[in-house]
Amino acid sequence: MPLLPTYAELLDRTDAPPGSSWHLFDGEPERGMANLAGSPQILRAARCVRDGRALNLDYPLDAFDPPMSKARGIPRHRITARHDQARDDVLDDFHLQASTQIDGLRHRRASGHGFYNGVPDEDITPRSPRLGVQLWAETPLAGRGLLIDVEGLLRDRGTPLDHAAGPALTPDLLDAALDAQGARVEDGDLVLVHTGWARWYLTTDPATRAETRQSRRATGFAQTRDFAAWCWDHRIALMATDTFAVEVLPVLPDSDFLHSAPEDAGMMHQELIAKLGLPLGELWNLTALAADCRATGRWDSLLTVKPLHLTGGVGSPANATALR
Repeated sequence: MPLLPTYAELLDRTDAPPGSSWHLFDGEPERGMANLAGSPQILRAARCVRDGRALNLDYPLDAFDPPMSKARGIPRHRITARHDQARDDVLDDFHLQASTQIDGLRHRRASGHGFYNGVPDEDITPRSPRLGVQLWAETPLAGRGLLIDVEGLLRDRGTPLDHAAGPALTPDLLDAALDAQGARVEDGDLVLVHTGWARWYLTTDPATRAETRQSRRATGFAQTRDFAAWCWDHRIALMATDTFAVEVLPVLPDSDFLHSAPEDAGMMHQELIAKLGLPLGELWNLTALAADCRATGRWDSLLTVKPLHLTGGVGSPANATALR
């Protein structure tokens, strides 16, 4: 693990945007914090496989119909044939971030600074390799997946999450859930946060689902420096949740980033993606994994995340599997 400054020290940087990890990673710097899950972390994670179970962490490509994002749609699947003895597939209108997905480092610029590591705007084009998701396909994200069961913690407390209201979560809940689980974050972990939001959204009544989508309201983490610090100072290589955007929506009126991210009302994506270089997973299917973790009392897995090998891709289906 490279010797890295604390998040507080990142905020004092003058050689790069404050709060950024730009130019701190050697080897494959455009992979960002994914670099923190290397060979030692994979070897350590292999010890998590004890029972020989493989759990899928992806929802179907058309599960969110229509998607929460009004700019996205579900793919239209066509089967073609040149003759009656063969079949091929075509997906039309395939939005790569409409279901279980991972945000690449092209997904957000740092306002006033640019894309991660200062990659120029003119390089963010189709088939240009700079910051593309193919960097996480050529060297897949793999390591110890640690599930943090916020949903279970609050249910056990007698204060279950009211997803219809879209509550804001805090890093204190992550620490409390870890304490309750008897678990801790290790350097290079791929962190999975289970809130139950995606399952709630997919199983709630159509009227509630439509109103939630129209309001663009979703459970998630409050837009705070504390959350960015939690992710960086724990040296994680991935933050994935079963929520729509990782962060709460609508953006909180007291977001710490109202002035630094004016284009989207203070969203935290620019801090996590464009400054820290943190891979973000959204809409992950964590229901079965959470149930298995509770049943076994083990909260870690060997996790593999293999985005589509699309040169210059902005994001991708996660293609995530937990091995236990």
